[in-house]
Amino acid sequence: MGGAAGLIDRVSYALQRNEDPVTERDRLTRFETALLPHLDAAYDLARWLTRNDRDADDVVQEAYLRALRFIDGLRGDDGRAWLLTIVRRTCYTWLARQRDARQTALVAVDDQPDDASPNPEALLIQHADRTLVRSAIQALPLEFREVLVLRELENLSYKEIAAVVDVPLGTVMSRLARARERLHRDLVRRVSRGGS
Repeated sequence: MGGAAGLIDRVSYALQRNEDPVTERDRLTRFETALLPHLDAAYDLARWLTRNDRDADDVVQEAYLRALRFIDGLRGDDGRAWLLTIVRRTCYTWLARQRDARQTALVAVDDQPDDASPNPEALLIQHADRTLVRSAIQALPLEFREVLVLRELENLSYKEIAAVVDVPLGTVMSRLARARERLHRDLVRRVSRGGS
């Protein structure tokens, strides 16, 4: 990803067009404190939804620029759910534009093992397990994949997910249950076929 420095440069440039330097400074400070800490979560969600690192970069940059434009609409100081809503909507807009242009690639994620185990067999099994789970998650329909990622990987509450996805709480719960059921069924099927 281009990183926070590049994003801040673009944001600063966008803010320079504002006439009131005090307002500009206040908005930038609020943007930095409320939204920049959630850059990784925004990128993770975009990457899972787009299935591609470069596309996730584009989506996150566009989402952060939108967030800056509408920073005055942020209520309170916790911008995580608000930002992830913008990222999700930006993803859907982006996916709609890209649908006919090209097929998205599978996500390439850092596969470095968490432990420093010298056992090559254990490392191979660990890598295969991660790859298997990742591909099973990627195979889920988008509406199931997004709630699963927001709950299990981003640790959002059901209420926060409902706000991000803009659906009732019951819908979040049923989508999450179906996502888990499909994921389980797909993993069992893949393991019984030898991991394919």
